[in-house]
Amino acid sequence: MLKQYYKRLGLNFLFWKLCITIMRLVILDNYDLASEWAAKYICNRIIQFKPGQDKYFTLGLPTGSTPLGCYKKLIEYHKNGHLSFKYVKTFNMDEYVGLPRNHPESYHSYMWNNFFKHIDIDPNNAHILDGNAADLQAECDAFEKKIKEAGGIDLFVGGIGPDGHIAFNEPGSSLVSRTRLKTLAMDTILANAKYFDGDLSKVPTMALTVGVGTVMDAREVMILITGAHKAFALYKAIEEGVNHMWTVSAFQQHPRTIFVCDEDATLELRVKTVKYFKELQF
Repeated sequence: MLKQYYKRLGLNFLFWKLCITIMRLVILDNYDLASEWAAKYICNRIIQFKPGQDKYFTLGLPTGSTPLGCYKKLIEYHKNGHLSFKYVKTFNMDEYVGLPRNHPESYHSYMWNNFFKHIDIDPNNAHILDGNAADLQAECDAFEKKIKEAGGIDLFVGGIGPDGHIAFNEPGSSLVSRTRLKTLAMDTILANAKYFDGDLSKVPTMALTVGVGTVMDAREVMILITGAHKAFALYKAIEEGVNHMWTVSAFQQHPRTIFVCDEDATLELRVKTVKYFKELQF
């Protein structure tokens, strides 16, 4: 029964069993296929979990341009009646400090406009850090507590920056860090300027972010990496050792990590590395 179900969703059953027990790299031809694969996997995990009133599935979520295609497919599955978020709790990775919640570039606005308002999630179950809290450290501590009270994260989905940072855990961040206030690197500010009309003075310079350790605590992690501009970061994550200057590399040590990428993101990988992981896929 399960084999037939996974086949219908486009996931090989044996590969699904393997990739939840050890690190895997899933390589798809392009961004759209990578987004669809990731969405199907999330859908699979929620349905298999069989969430209910006394048993919520807990999902960690990212923002940025990379997960938009995945969110679009998840909305499609929901509208088609294949997936419900009624018994799902979500925890977002980060939020800017000082940006009004209703600002179009706040991560609150991003999540509600691109995902939450299109599905049946209870707003009380969608947790996003408050970058305008009176006590920012207390807000971070409370977020960690909420995750713990929810039973931990079942699946944490993340994206990365070209410098290999996950959430706002930029180069040099501790690999055991927890949710905290973080000053943003100039490279990140420059990269985010495109969302603020190219005006650096409008870009927030601080953010609240989950730590690498927070994400590592999740029972399963899926990291989305697409585009040639992320290729060197993927190389650092897969082919080199764990390094706090490339925080995504920490997930080599997580027992259930899946890196999902497109062909463009593999440009810096060795041919034998790409061949090895492709042979495992199907």
